[in-house]
Amino acid sequence: MSHHPSSIEPVASAQPVDLVVRGGTVVNADWQGAADVLIGGGKVLGLVEPGAYRAVQAPGTTELDASGRLVLPGGVDPHCHVGFTSGDFTSLDDYRQATTAAVFGGTTTIVDFAIPRPGENPADVAAAQRAKAAQGLCDSALHGCVVEWDDTVPEQLRSLASDGIVTVKMFTTYRGETMADEKTILNVMTTLRDLGGMVVIHCEADHIIADTQERGEAAGAISAGHHAGTRPELAENASVAEILAIAESVSAPVYFVHQSTPEAVDLVARARGRGVRAFTETVAHHLVLDDSAYAGPHPERFVCCPPLRDAGTVAGLRSRLLMGQVATIGSDHCCYDTAQKESVSHDVRAMPNGLPGVETRMPMIFSELVVKGGLPMGRFVELLCANPARLNGLYPRKGVIAPGSDADLAIWNPTATRTVHSTALHMATDYTPYEGMQVTGWPETVVVGGRPVVDAGRLLDAEPRGRHLRSGPLSRSLVC
Repeated sequence: MSHHPSSIEPVASAQPVDLVVRGGTVVNADWQGAADVLIGGGKVLGLVEPGAYRAVQAPGTTELDASGRLVLPGGVDPHCHVGFTSGDFTSLDDYRQATTAAVFGGTTTIVDFAIPRPGENPADVAAAQRAKAAQGLCDSALHGCVVEWDDTVPEQLRSLASDGIVTVKMFTTYRGETMADEKTILNVMTTLRDLGGMVVIHCEADHIIADTQERGEAAGAISAGHHAGTRPELAENASVAEILAIAESVSAPVYFVHQSTPEAVDLVARARGRGVRAFTETVAHHLVLDDSAYAGPHPERFVCCPPLRDAGTVAGLRSRLLMGQVATIGSDHCCYDTAQKESVSHDVRAMPNGLPGVETRMPMIFSELVVKGGLPMGRFVELLCANPARLNGLYPRKGVIAPGSDADLAIWNPTATRTVHSTALHMATDYTPYEGMQVTGWPETVVVGGRPVVDAGRLLDAEPRGRHLRSGPLSRSLVC
């Protein structure tokens, strides 16, 4: 649908305008142009021609000058781990810290994970994680997670869906911790299909990885600097093919997180061509960085799963994105610090996997793919705002600037240049994988629920007003 600002399109009530964002270029996934944005009661009330609405009509209305700026929907990060425990390590941020970093980077909605530890109940874990949303400076939604199928799981999935959690994470690796077998995956897919939900899946073939790591250990090549070789592309591609077959066999939708190889993306695209509702997510670090990082002075800082790939694979992944084969770009934010990483850097099997990235996701992709790579602005919004909202049952409340949507905006300076330094960021860690990189484009002002929260590098409103977002059922005709 198009949202041309020819007139104010009112919401249900005659809500007074309390904020006008004036003079900018509004960019939605399907339309962009000069428009003023009228906001009231935390919602977008309308888009109007520049200057058509005068604040004198409503004393007390605040104005934000967005002249020369892009006015984007607040980003929706579909893949964000907050306070995540894996093995012996827990990432270092809570909801307040993670969402503070998010809003400084232009993201105004995060989708976290409620991942049970062995013996924990998925519904109970989700309830505990959901309660943390109120600590946030912005809103959040949740993916559930199932590890093992038993007679209680169908009712737990129904309970999750009734609480607005319709996407469920599953893993084909991490045996003994979060790995699910094929029958469990099929059963969860079938149950969620009937509930209007979808499996969200991490695909790496565990048996291939285990064998590769055993051979690496025998060769003395199991430390952080050898990480890329311990989790080969073949493991990802083989697992994606198997999961697609399961989804196709039961006519269930499936969303693949952090796909890092062109072949994996191609497998999903071909399945989509056969009518499978299959979707590819990539993450910023797989699009921006390559495995040369493992030859640097701090290879442990770049240990993530899947690992960073070689430069040719990164180029192929970017080309698939520019061809339209990717649905979303997430961060896969995991806020470990250098000390945690270094403590077991001699053995990648024991290391905490993941990179901090909720704050840098949008600026890095804007700089590398819009400014340098020619990605159209509408497609940028689609990948980082609209499609993540659609695929998590949050659209059009989130991911678009339109009458009735939440007034979450990122006012972007497209020509600002900045050198990335961890000391200038807000994530609860001592490093960023993008240290020293120069980027072009950064959000200057961020509005959350109609309130300016960040402006010119300053936090204007530190009051936590985050809400847990109930996701609606996903449409059977969903296409991204």
